[in-house]
Amino acid sequence: MSEIETGGPALFIGTDTTYVALVRPELDPADPGVREAAEQAGVSPEEFAGPGNVWALMLDREDGEGDGFELPGARDIEADDFAEQLQRALAAAEPFTAEAGNFLRLDARPSGDDWVVTARVTPPEGHDDGAAPRTLELGALPAADLLADLEDFRRTLV
Repeated sequence: MSEIETGGPALFIGTDTTYVALVRPELDPADPGVREAAEQAGVSPEEFAGPGNVWALMLDREDGEGDGFELPGARDIEADDFAEQLQRALAAAEPFTAEAGNFLRLDARPSGDDWVVTARVTPPEGHDDGAAPRTLELGALPAADLLADLEDFRRTLV
């Protein structure tokens, strides 16, 4: 599985080419790219970086069609609840559906040592006017990797 560098907590589910990622990026005001973007925006680097507490959902499909959107009002506790829900479902070894708010639903079924996962993503109102819900086939993902990623993710929230 890939890693997404966000500086903050990130839960990546999928492959290098098709994935969903629940992230809370943290921008470093000292980063040259952040400083340059802040200058272009006419604000201080600290103001541009913000508080680092805004969750986002990123996605990418095999055809290279990517997107992402902020999740205003989402909190660490909800991200942790979603990860815990996934851990329990994986441990039960039965097909399941897990939801993160009304923006992400994962349908999964066991297949040997893997889980075949489908993500259904619903952009929030006002995002990319008229954006329709998307379905992504995330493929067969190793159960051990999923569980390890969930544990790592939950540890970053503490």
